[in-house]
Amino acid sequence: MPSNLPPLPAIRAFEAASRHLSFTQAGEELGMTQAAVSYQIKLLEEKLGFALFTRKARKIELTDHGAQLATKVVDAFSTLRDAFEDVAEKNAGQLVVSSNTTFAVNWLSNRLVHFQMQNPDVAVRILPYGPNASPEFDNSDIVISACKAPPKGWIAHEIVQAKFTPLLSPSLAATIGSIEKPEDLLKLPLVDPRDRWWTIWFEAAGLPDVDLSGYPNSRMGSQALEANRAIAGQGVAILTPYFCKTALETGQLIQPFELTCRADDESWYLCYPPANRNSRKVRLFRDWVQSELKRDGMPVFSTLATVA
Repeated sequence: MPSNLPPLPAIRAFEAASRHLSFTQAGEELGMTQAAVSYQIKLLEEKLGFALFTRKARKIELTDHGAQLATKVVDAFSTLRDAFEDVAEKNAGQLVVSSNTTFAVNWLSNRLVHFQMQNPDVAVRILPYGPNASPEFDNSDIVISACKAPPKGWIAHEIVQAKFTPLLSPSLAATIGSIEKPEDLLKLPLVDPRDRWWTIWFEAAGLPDVDLSGYPNSRMGSQALEANRAIAGQGVAILTPYFCKTALETGQLIQPFELTCRADDESWYLCYPPANRNSRKVRLFRDWVQSELKRDGMPVFSTLATVA
């Protein structure tokens, strides 16, 4: 349906001029010249069919029609300003991060308190997603994506490469005496034997024809859950050592072989839409993640890139 509203630039000029009772001051507020404001008011008066201001030598005054219109227009713009300020304030104070379960549980949950202490004005909301779900690309300020490509045009930083190797509890290893060679792992239950990482690792370890079809399938779909099973001695898990750093340092898990592999350049990425590039809360979180990774001795972020 056609709109009965006059052009918005003219309404904005009238609203500012009616508050200041000055075309010059209205122009300064709007970033326009006095002549431009006067022109917009003239267009509005022609559209309405009556005068809004009485123009005198050194001042302007509202006509009766102008005063009647100004009351409602100024109130309307005040309501609009309040609405935008409320939304902007709420948005600036809450950071929504969609993260895959492994990163959320094994990384963020142990460190987030440090970010919040450094930035008490930013409330962080984590939206974890599991193996059969997709990141909340449409509802998040930042997405931590694991092996799932962000939308085209998004900015993505590689933060952790998905390198993997078998890890298990010392108690499980002790049930067969010791683990001297890769074949020894086949004497033990495997967590998620259908994971293609197992085939890749065994092939790199010199066992290209390993048949894991006879092992009970125990698909967990998350390294966080698989690591918990390994710590409990329920099987050998194929995991990224970086995300099990604490368990390895405390002896809950052991890494029997130095060999680590990587499939198809899989990585965890911190990503966000270009519109968020200059967002303060996004920059604060991105820089904090980078500082945490540096403290762990991890490589600096890869070059800023836009997903094609």
